[in-house]
Order: sequence, then C-alpha cells, then structure tokens
Amino acid sequence: MRASGRPGAEPMSSSVAAQDCCGGLGNVDFRQADLCVMTWLLGYVDPSDPGFVAAILIITFNPLFWNVVARWEHRTRKLSKAFRSPYLACYSLGAAILLLNILRSHCFTQAMLSQPKMESLDNPTAYCLGLALLGIGSTFVLSSFFALGFTGTFLGDYFGILMEARVTTFPFNILDNPMYWGSTANYLGWAIMHASPTGLLLTVVVGLIYIVAIQYEEPFTAQIYQQKASLSHKRS
Repeated sequence: MRASGRPGAEPMSSSVAAQDCCGGLGNVDFRQADLCVMTWLLGYVDPSDPGFVAAILIITFNPLFWNVVARWEHRTRKLSKAFRSPYLACYSLGAAILLLNILRSHCFTQAMLSQPKMESLDNPTAYCLGLALLGIGSTFVLSSFFALGFTGTFLGDYFGILMEARVTTFPFNILDNPMYWGSTANYLGWAIMHASPTGLLLTVVVGLIYIVAIQYEEPFTAQIYQQKASLSHKRS
C-alpha cells in the first residue's frame, strides 16, 4: 500500500487551483461548476490505481446485482422454488446484499487510504463535520430498516411479500429513499473524516448510482402494487 499516492499528485494551493479551474469567481460559468469540481478532485486522485478501480466496480455492481436478481425472481420465482419459501429466498438475497455492501465499504476505505489526503480537510472541524454526517446517515439507514423490516428493505416485494400500506413514519416523512441517501451521507462523512478527495469522488459515484437505481426501481415497484390492487379489486 502506498502511503503518499502517485508521484506528482500533490496539487497547487486551493485558491490558485480554483482560479485556474473556473477563471476566478467573477467569471464562473455555473453550468461548468460540476466539471470544475471533478477536475479539481482529479488533481488528487489517480484513477488508474487498482484500489480506486475496484471501488468503482463494486459501487456500480451492487445495485445492478440486486435489481437484476430481484426482477429475475419476480418473473420466474426460481429462488422461491429453490428455497421452497419466498421468505427464505428473500433472506438469502438480503444476506448477499449485506455481504456485498461490506465489501463495497472495504474497497471504498482501501481506495481512500492508498491516495493522498487533502490538507484543507485534515483538521478537527472537518472531522467533526464528517462524524455528524456519519451519525445522520446511520440514523436514516437504521430507522429505514426498522420501519420497513428485513423483507421490506431487501426487495421482498419482488418475492411476492407485499406490505399492506405505504410506510409514512420517520424517516419516510422527511425524504424519499432515506436508506439510499443515508448510505450516501455515511460515505460522505467517512470521506471527510479521512480528509480524502478520493472518498469525495467515490461518494459522488455512489450518489449517481443510487439515482440511477431509484429511476430503475420505483416504477417497477409501483407496477407490482398496482397489480396487487387490480387483483384485490377483481376479487371484491
């Protein structure tokens, strides 16, 4: 493991870098702001580092895995048949997702540790901010889990294990998809606590992947419950 990152990775001072990136505050084109931030972060990050590549791959793979498997199960019921119970099948998928998330967190941390720190974030104030974000994120993740239960959290809908009503208690009365955004806050806090530009960049990737997953999951889940409502209406 490299302690100091790749040679030449130390960037120029923040003020000079910001001016070079955006041409000074008076000439900022806010449509290019995201590109400027990414360019600035890449001054600290070696994208070819194996640990960074591994983190990107596992961050991308996880939601793809659980969505593909869950939709395949909804279409074929193969897992439910193999385990002779939709509940056992759902528990097995949930266990696999948890293990993959542990691997994702491990790869995320190793990628941070193998790359340079950002001096401006390496201070007690930033550390406390990261710790606060970690606390907020954990609160959202754990409260979501307790509100939904295991099967509600781990795609039980796709196994035919449907909830009776939409959950509207905390944290779902605060924001939609609190588990995803809580997880993103956890990674952001972890990155800030480590003063890691690599962690900040990977957190952006986590957030973007979750946005894609939400766009993919929500319409399909709504369709499942519409089918349930239609069947109930026909029976009545």
